Amino acid sequence: MTRSGTIRAGMGGWTFEPWEGTFYPADLPKKKQLNYASRQVPTIEVNGTYYSTFKPSVFAGWAAEAPDGFVFSLKAIRFVTNRRVLAEAGDSMTRFLDSGVSELGEKLGPIVWQFAPTKKFDSVDFEAFLALLPEKQDGRRLRHVLEVRHGSFAVPEFVTLAEKYNAAICYAHHHDYPEFADVTSDFVYARLQKGRDEIPTAYTPDELDRWVERAKQWAAGDQPSDLPLADPSRKPRKEPRDVFVYIIHEGKLRAPQGAMALMERV
Repeated sequence: MTRSGTIRAGMGGWTFEPWEGTFYPADLPKKKQLNYASRQVPTIEVNGTYYSTFKPSVFAGWAAEAPDGFVFSLKAIRFVTNRRVLAEAGDSMTRFLDSGVSELGEKLGPIVWQFAPTKKFDSVDFEAFLALLPEKQDGRRLRHVLEVRHGSFAVPEFVTLAEKYNAAICYAHHHDYPEFADVTSDFVYARLQKGRDEIPTAYTPDELDRWVERAKQWAAGDQPSDLPLADPSRKPRKEPRDVFVYIIHEGKLRAPQGAMALMERV
């Protein structure tokens, strides 16, 4: 067994006009942006799949553009999670997963199920949702991430359910949303959303050093001691874990540079 999992850092998407001339070469054609971005960072979180359904040919095209070893994480379409009764999400979930995500092949990374800030924790309904999450799609293993945004989820019962279904709780470094870093799966998913545009790497060098230290702790099977937990009494199994870290939201102008600087430190 290896002593540590793989750490990957990236940003959200690759189409962002202010990156032209700051991250992308000024003369780079838009159609070459994914090709370029996927060679600067080892992973990208795709936000467009939250709003729209894409065809299999689009996923296959992304896979062809990116190099070997690159990983796309996908935000699941909002029609699955933005509903009053999560137990009724099965048909929408199936339509999303059948839309062609498996065309990414080995480049298919975690799937993020993002819930609205108004969605409160209901243990019965939420477990019914978790029970719908398939382990595989077209023979490929799926890794599921739960991005919850209401404080009612910061309870041990939610942590227990996430672990039961091997779903990772997204750690969100955010100004408004609840922040807890309980490890519940065989991988870790973090979204760093407090970056600042005026900093060349979104986070300061000292902040990046600390995030790398935390990522290495996660990869080695530990929980960082300086991040809040919903269930401080629980200790996860100590085992190597792959770690996905995205610099996203605030500080987006410098998010690619932040991800690249984080990877240089790794």
